Amino acid sequence: MRTIGSVITAAAIVWGGVMVHMHAQSMGVVQAPKDAKWGPAPPMLPPGAQIAIVSGDPGKAAPYTVRLKFPAHYAVPAHSHPTDENVAVVAGALTLGMGDKLDKQAAGNATLGPGSYALAPSGMNHYAFTGAQETTILLYGIGPVEFKYVNPSDDPRNRK
Repeated sequence: MRTIGSVITAAAIVWGGVMVHMHAQSMGVVQAPKDAKWGPAPPMLPPGAQIAIVSGDPGKAAPYTVRLKFPAHYAVPAHSHPTDENVAVVAGALTLGMGDKLDKQAAGNATLGPGSYALAPSGMNHYAFTGAQETTILLYGIGPVEFKYVNPSDDPRNRK
């Protein structure tokens, strides 16, 4: 009988630990902008951008959310992604365009201000740029995040 009691006690301890872990995961993420831990963006973006991870890991095949901060007059040349890219503008303004080459004068460009949202479906060539002010966005989706630049010479990873 003592063995059965020990097994039940051990099972209760393990189950309790599993429940605590599950509760911690169900709590989600709560992060104010002031709590963001900024650092340089990955080398797939042109130099000057900053990133702060909100949740997940953009390098893994799982949901992620990151904050990106772009300086004034910043541009990301035409590129695509293998997964959908969701963009929500938090501060500043971001202009998005579709096509194989960054064209700041294209008629179809859309300038998005705070509260705006855009979806770039997987495989769609698009570009982005900022104007005279710093811009912060939330970028989210299912990773892994990858950039395929239309023109390989635009890819900052190819620069020496």
